Amino acid sequence: MVNPLLSILKTGIITQRDMFPALPDDANGLPTVTAAPCTSADCGRCAAVCPTRAINVTGNAIALDRGRCIGCGACLELCASGTIVRDRSTKTAVATREELILTGRNNTHVKPVEPQLPFRRSLHIREVSTGDNASDLEVIASTNAIFDVSRFGVHFVASPRVADALLVTGPVGKAMQEPLRRCYDAMAEPRIVIAVGTSAISGGLHAGGLSQGAPQAPLSQLAANGYAEANGVASILPVCAFVPGDPPHPWSIIHGILLAMGRL
Repeated sequence: MVNPLLSILKTGIITQRDMFPALPDDANGLPTVTAAPCTSADCGRCAAVCPTRAINVTGNAIALDRGRCIGCGACLELCASGTIVRDRSTKTAVATREELILTGRNNTHVKPVEPQLPFRRSLHIREVSTGDNASDLEVIASTNAIFDVSRFGVHFVASPRVADALLVTGPVGKAMQEPLRRCYDAMAEPRIVIAVGTSAISGGLHAGGLSQGAPQAPLSQLAANGYAEANGVASILPVCAFVPGDPPHPWSIIHGILLAMGRL
């Protein structure tokens, strides 16, 4: 029989002590927008190639919506002016939807969550998946011995009746909207909602207004008329933290949870 104490002593501590380390060089991460203006003759190709219409080009200025970005990297391959570059930071969560729209001038300021929320020391989370297995796996990974989200007083629970926070993944299609509302209604006040992943923020590839051949529209005017009405959780419930990525890194998920707790 294996002695568990000896196994622990031989293995050592594997939990990462440094919080929110940068992604390794071979990781894609999310794109970001720099202050460099668009000067290439190919300007506009990045917006045309984006499968979720996360990019708008106006003149020589770019707006990138990380809430729609799936991290495919197609825009990075086409940008010759250095306006869109790779961002390997894992501190990607924000408190408002507007902060996910990057223009090269507003990429560093993160608004804090309202400080009166009584969750600074501990948080009980009920996860609801509406159809994003990749993000679900990263949420599970945040609880393993390497990332160990429980060291921050964060625990996942089985019932919304004992939960402080609702962590939502997936695009929240029509069939999941009412179950999600019921789950939220079963929670006691005060309660918060965290959207994890591009699908939960905007619907991602499932969002309305992304049909083939449709004319490009501004980020704020994309139609929400998909047959499944899968446009994310913000149109259903109030969200206090958004974690972009498809799927987000476990450290990014922990960053969003701590932001929602008011600890950042």
